[in-house]
Order: sequence, then C-alpha cells, then structure tokens
Amino acid sequence: MYKIAKENLSALFREISKTQELYLPIKTAGKVNFGAWTEDCEVDIDTLKSVKSPKDAFFPQSENLYTCTTEDKKIKITPEELKSQDFVVFGMKGCDVQGVEVLDKVFLSNPVDSFYQARRNHGTIVAMACSEPEDSCFCKVFGIDCANPQGIADVAVWNTPDYLYWNALTPKGEKLTAAVSELLTESDETAVNSLKDDIHNIVEKLPYMDLSLDGWGGDALDEKFNSPIWEELYKPCLACGTCTFVCPTCQCYDIRDYDTGHGVQRYRCWDSCMYSDFTMMAHGNNRTSQMQRYRQRFMHKLVYYPANNDGMFSCVGCGRCVDKCPSSLNIVKVIKAFSKEGK
Repeated sequence: MYKIAKENLSALFREISKTQELYLPIKTAGKVNFGAWTEDCEVDIDTLKSVKSPKDAFFPQSENLYTCTTEDKKIKITPEELKSQDFVVFGMKGCDVQGVEVLDKVFLSNPVDSFYQARRNHGTIVAMACSEPEDSCFCKVFGIDCANPQGIADVAVWNTPDYLYWNALTPKGEKLTAAVSELLTESDETAVNSLKDDIHNIVEKLPYMDLSLDGWGGDALDEKFNSPIWEELYKPCLACGTCTFVCPTCQCYDIRDYDTGHGVQRYRCWDSCMYSDFTMMAHGNNRTSQMQRYRQRFMHKLVYYPANNDGMFSCVGCGRCVDKCPSSLNIVKVIKAFSKEGK
C-alpha cells in the first residue's frame, strides 16, 4: 500500500502523461466527464459519478473502421489503425469497472472485436473507491463493493481529504506503480480500512439496498417476456435514449458510411435499442412498438445477458438511469414493479 499527498496529484498526472495518454474526470461547464488530461484542465476526482460512464475509453462513442477510395477505377480499402498507444483511465468507480467487464464478455468473445481488444490491451484501469455513495446507487445488489474496487482493475485508490492511497492489483498496475514510484510513499492500511468501514455504513443505509433480484436471470425468459406488466410500465417512455447513452454496459451500435468527398469512411457509433429505427432493415423492424423496445432493454439486462454469461447481470447499479431518465422509468422501477406483483 502506498499514498500520495493530494497537493501532489498534479505531479502524479504529469508523470503518468509523460509516457502514456491519461483520461480522468474533468469538469467542463459544471459537468464532470472523463476526458484527456492537460495542464490547464479542471480535474475533479471528488464528484461521485461522471455524467457518462468512462466506457468510451474502450468503446468510443464514434470510431472509424476503414476508408474506401478509388484508384484507376479500382476500390482501395484502408483499415483504420488499431490503438497502439498505452493509456491510463484514472478514477473509475467499482460499478464502471464491472461495466467494462460486461463489455469484455461481449467484445472479447468470438469473434473478437479487434478495435476493442487493442484498447483493452493498451489500457490500464485505476479504480477509485466511492467515498460517499448516493441515494441512487445500488451496486451492492449486483455484488460490487464500492469501498474496495477490484474486479478487472489494475490499481485501486482511495480518496481521503489529505491523501490518495494506492494499491497495485495486476502486473499492469505494478508497472504503473513503478513508473510513479518517486511520488509515492509506503503506508499501512489503517486509514483505508477506516474509510472502507465508513463507506460500508453509508451503503447499508441507501434506499435501494433491499432491491431483490429474485425471479430474474437466465431462467426467467417466458415468465417475464409475456408478463402484462410491461404494457403499463412503458407508457411514459419518451424513447429519448438517455438511459442507454449514460449506461456503463450498453453496447448497441450502428455502422454507417460517410462520403468525405475524397472517399467513403465507414464508422460505427453508439445506438440505442430504445429507438424506433434501431436495426431497421429494408423489410422493417422486428420490434414495432415502444413497449417491445422498452421490454427489450430490461430483458437484456436482467434475463438475456445472464442467460449467456454464467448468471452475470449487465446492470451494475451505478444509478445513472435513476438520475437521468426524465420519466423515472429506470431499472429499479422495473424490478420493483415485478416484485410487487410477485412475478
């Protein structure tokens, strides 16, 4: 275990950025999101949750795949180069770390997504414990300990008023620790253990800690899919897609072509199963109502994904959909509605 004084964090970020790209929570126009570190940016590691999850460090909101040009009446295809620069994502919370683990099971299973794989290979995750979880948080329901973020993280850190405590978890984490070792001093775990106790005490008092997943999972397909509860739940849905935009685990994307005037770029960008034109083909769409689209989102999180991934749910309890949905149609409401009906 190591520690670094908070006033030396700028020096820490500067040292990391000498050899790697660094992404961390940055406040812009009053909102915090993950972005590239620069000397003049306003770093904010005290805000609990960024507006969007930091998943786009590994699964960008938009990325080029290849470019098509013509030469002597022949089509030339130039693939986009894969990520080759090492980088660090600093300050990911435990829920967002598990969100990346959810994405791993999608993009690293056969056939492997080479763009995603390259970013995972070159990325180092520094996870940060949640000092003060909020009322909208329910990560414990999905087995996440926000006081002790680990999982696929490479380094775990704890943020206290005076120090940042640091613990390497993997070979990548050990390598990063060695690179910044001159700024770190050895420490015992007394302060960290005390902070963990404080965090656990907060977690136990959060309003969604009693949320039950009984009846959900890979065996619940027919019962949940055919339930009449969906017909009542979906009605206030605006189909805005906010829930999918801020979610750490949503992985839907569209692939499109863009005529640059000098060739055609094929790119992919985030999409949403909540949109009426999602997966629209010449023959139409197999989900023709908003109820079906609404049902699809939550059935995927709570039934389809665990059915194909050894029971692991694709919700991580970050609470972003609780905070951001303009109609309060979040996953907590869905789970509670079925629990109320005993379904």
